[in-house]
Amino acid sequence: MAGARRVQLIGVPVDLGAGRRGVDMGPSAVRVAELEARLESLGLEVEDAGDLTVCIPERSAVGDARLRYKEPIVELSERLATAVRAALAAGCVPLVVGGDHSLAIGTVAGSTGFFAERGQRLGTIWVDAHGDMNTPETTPSGNIHGMALAIALGLGDPELAGIGGRAPKLRAENAVLVGARDLDPGERENMRRCGMHVFTMREVDELGMRRVMEQAIAAAGNGTAGIHVSFDMDSLDPDFAPGTGTPVMGGLSYREAHLAMELLADHGRLVALDLVEINPVLDVRNATASLGVELVMSALGKRIY
Repeated sequence: MAGARRVQLIGVPVDLGAGRRGVDMGPSAVRVAELEARLESLGLEVEDAGDLTVCIPERSAVGDARLRYKEPIVELSERLATAVRAALAAGCVPLVVGGDHSLAIGTVAGSTGFFAERGQRLGTIWVDAHGDMNTPETTPSGNIHGMALAIALGLGDPELAGIGGRAPKLRAENAVLVGARDLDPGERENMRRCGMHVFTMREVDELGMRRVMEQAIAAAGNGTAGIHVSFDMDSLDPDFAPGTGTPVMGGLSYREAHLAMELLADHGRLVALDLVEINPVLDVRNATASLGVELVMSALGKRIY
């Protein structure tokens, strides 16, 4: 599966899980940046499955302030999990483009569910400035995009954690966060308690991206059938990726991000890829979407030489 040369693009124009509007336009921005044609230039067969239909906030009830827009996110996540399982069953690498990071609730449910049916498990590498490890008890905002990794690990709201009919989706020993630099106090405690692997920007600075990614791939790949990568564009420094809703200074450089994706391609363990939090409203000449396309190409095999 990790060596598949077929890619299915699934757009998810969701901004229900975020605190700022605009990421629902991310899939369009990535298409404008010629994602399909550029992947085909690598010899990949690309199928664009279009965008899932997503409710807009104006037509949805906020609900519990600690779990904003939970009901439409649950419904979307179930449909997205089904779409990801179908892509894997067809022999494709599901490439899911968002949209905010709440979509990973559905993508991880789909990818891990597909392999669980075959008696296998997956690991994840979550590249993000933030931990996404909040629960309703720890969240300072109620925004579900800040809970997606915790939910995949079986923490937090039982209905969200049970998307796809099983929880947890991931073992903490196979869950790796890379590039963190803005963590809430409750998230830190959740991370320590569950025992997941965390490489902050300090580790990237001290060890270098190559050592960080080698260790991350080893952990996520230990005893697993492959690795689901969930890449948040706010992991990059805002100088390189201005078009994201929660920018934090001091992030990954252009080359650090590419090296991370190139190393994933070298190891051949990638089975599913999310690209999230591209906000064209905040971008400059579609630079963030264009960089996102470049990073996807590196993850799927583009080489410098």
